[in-house]
Amino acid sequence: MPSETFLLAHLSDVHLAPMPRLPLSALNLKRALGAANWYRHRRHVHVREVLDALVADLKAQSPGHIAVTGDLVNLGLPGEHAAALQWLQALGSPEHVSVVPGNHDAYVHLRSDPGYRRWQAYMQGDDPRDNAENRRAGILFPYVRRRGPAALIAVGSGVPTRPFVSAGHLGEAQREALRGHLAEAEQHGLVRIVAIHHPPHRYPQEWRTGLRDADALDTLLRLTGADMVLHGHFHKAQVRWIEGPGRRVPLIGAPSASAAIRHKGGDLAGYNLYRITAGGGAGRHRIEMIRRGLAEPGGRIVELERTLISG
Repeated sequence: MPSETFLLAHLSDVHLAPMPRLPLSALNLKRALGAANWYRHRRHVHVREVLDALVADLKAQSPGHIAVTGDLVNLGLPGEHAAALQWLQALGSPEHVSVVPGNHDAYVHLRSDPGYRRWQAYMQGDDPRDNAENRRAGILFPYVRRRGPAALIAVGSGVPTRPFVSAGHLGEAQREALRGHLAEAEQHGLVRIVAIHHPPHRYPQEWRTGLRDADALDTLLRLTGADMVLHGHFHKAQVRWIEGPGRRVPLIGAPSASAAIRHKGGDLAGYNLYRITAGGGAGRHRIEMIRRGLAEPGGRIVELERTLISG
């Protein structure tokens, strides 16, 4: 079997600016607090010109696919979700871009407004039967897309929460579906990539900001394995490892794609590229990660690091 090389791009925590005005009809305590935080702090961090420069650099690398791991918006406003759809359409076609929602995308409970479901074309799998079944059940996740030698399995951890809480949740149904998709992809010898917004591991303050069923997901990954788990949420570039069946599973975080300055321990704007070379049977693949982004505030987008993830 000849080798096949595929380039996957990963960006996260877009936090599109500028933020539209907060209409009185959409005002509640959480949005009021979030708006105050935006105007005092976050508007100086998340800068549209930085995001635009990052996206231009990403497109110049000609990736075969782009994974966006959540937090496209800030306060979950209808105008923000509509603007994010326009941004996605400029980023690429639904066949070329896959999205999972973050906590800011699912900021509050919505009644009649579709919220991030406006992006549904970017959040559905290759199999029309699976998509139809999910629609009948009123769910979006997980969905599976095969791109090159890889199966991208996307799960949705963004859920509405009370003020000062940004935690996520998958639930048993999503986890069991994920288990099945991972097993099926392994049977077909595919490189198995999981996309999620929240980091899939335990850490201090997890009850308030982390994935509430991280323990259950950790157990699942240790039993089934995966070739990469891609996430955002921390606004940091990082790689952690957990033990899987036969080899370790890398948990890879991307920084905010729009961060003009460092804020609360986060990194400057950046994104990841994964050069995936597969061939010769299941488990025989090579993944090289290339980090690109700002080396300094106000600088150019440059290559920051190369890391061999597997192979």
